[in-house]
Amino acid sequence: MTIVDQKLTSELPNSRDRAVQTHDSEPGRLSRRRLLWQWANGFGGLALLGLSASAQRLAVGATPASQADSPATDKPVQRAKHVIFLYMDGGPSQMDMFDPKPRLTREHGQPIKIPIVNRMASNTVMKSPFRFARHGECGADVCELLPNIARHVDDLTIIRSMVADNMEHAAANLTMLTGAPLIGRPSIGSWISYGLGTESEDLPGYMVMHGGKLPHGGAGVFGQGFLPTEHQCALFSPREAKPFGSIERWEETVGLQQAKLDALAKLHQLSGRQFADSPVMDAMSGNYELAFRMQASLPDLLSCSDESAATEKLYGLDDPNTETFGRQCLLARRMVERGVRFITLVPPVVKADRWDQHDNLEDGLRRNCLATDRAIGGLLTDLKARGLLDHTLVIWGGEFGRAPTAELSTSRRPGREHNPFGFTMWLAGGGAKRGLVYGATDEYGYRAIEKPVHVHDLHATVLHLLGIDHTRLTFRYGGRDYRLTDVYGNVVHELLL
Repeated sequence: MTIVDQKLTSELPNSRDRAVQTHDSEPGRLSRRRLLWQWANGFGGLALLGLSASAQRLAVGATPASQADSPATDKPVQRAKHVIFLYMDGGPSQMDMFDPKPRLTREHGQPIKIPIVNRMASNTVMKSPFRFARHGECGADVCELLPNIARHVDDLTIIRSMVADNMEHAAANLTMLTGAPLIGRPSIGSWISYGLGTESEDLPGYMVMHGGKLPHGGAGVFGQGFLPTEHQCALFSPREAKPFGSIERWEETVGLQQAKLDALAKLHQLSGRQFADSPVMDAMSGNYELAFRMQASLPDLLSCSDESAATEKLYGLDDPNTETFGRQCLLARRMVERGVRFITLVPPVVKADRWDQHDNLEDGLRRNCLATDRAIGGLLTDLKARGLLDHTLVIWGGEFGRAPTAELSTSRRPGREHNPFGFTMWLAGGGAKRGLVYGATDEYGYRAIEKPVHVHDLHATVLHLLGIDHTRLTFRYGGRDYRLTDVYGNVVHELLL
């Protein structure tokens, strides 16, 4: 159901609920859409088509209808038009990257002096094997493994007090990406596509690139759930030789495809005359048409043939260690330029290891930072140079962080256990405050003790930056109104410009 449909529903007399979906219509009942198409030889339907098209491609700076009635004191102002979520799947270690803890060094090898929740780890304190230094005018501490990100700290909002609810990967991924630890809820990218539509005529509004392996929870962590299917993501890996199949074969059958689209349109028209509104049919027709248009745009998007050698080097495409994630980041910038609304990047798995260092943390973290740091620094540099960073929100983080104690403490290569009670994420651009280190964990880096930011608060804040009131972006399903933040979440205004 589109925003336009919700607005029309709200204006009907004796309307019981603003979120009633069109597919709740009773068979044989004269629906709004059917009335418009039958009245005055269909002129009302033509007007509706124009409204629907504009709702899917809101003008720059427009306010979504979902929060038209928000109080003026808290009415979101759209600062970001696009989001790039750098999703570090596995749980990057905050005390080894952005949140140094001297107490870990002082008490290394000793029993920890606070109670912690352990599944497999010991109670033995483990220091960070890496050095930290202060960077930028804000003086943010960054690990030696991240020299390229460190150069951008004055553009970052570093949140050291993130809090989640789950210690297990699949449930934590689902919560971070869908707002609930349950399979079947819409992902944040689908919610944003539903709320704002897309600025692109020939690309989906929501795209996900992975480096060869999906996070725990599978493709469902990126799914559209119960939202209409036009808000599903396009999921692919640039590492594949033909991530979208044989485009050459598509081009050879353009005539056949056009004939199929014409036939589908006729069937859709016939069914509309006999039955109530069918969002499923609408979405299927729209997806076929989008796929048809994508054929012309995908080769240009993926080839990167118009990029200079200097740009490719900036993203690390000249080094096998950085090329995979570098290409993902470069494609993300190109997608932003083409109007894609929400882009999620999942980095490559290095030596069968995601950011989940239960053992051999030192080697694993070195490899993961090497694979991603140069590309992320290049992305921030490129977005800023092209004037895109001001209206593109970049998010970095995983589903949780790591514990301050050693797992496999008797091993010569210990790692760290999962920790959802206090970890680090950062934002850049899109209206996020620059050069800010926000919140704090305790002296061990275990629990958030100052200005905690729950995952629901992060979601509410991201939607706010996009001009959406998170309490009013809802969809009725199964007899209740759902939203990304469910019944939780507060906008953290201190993170915003």
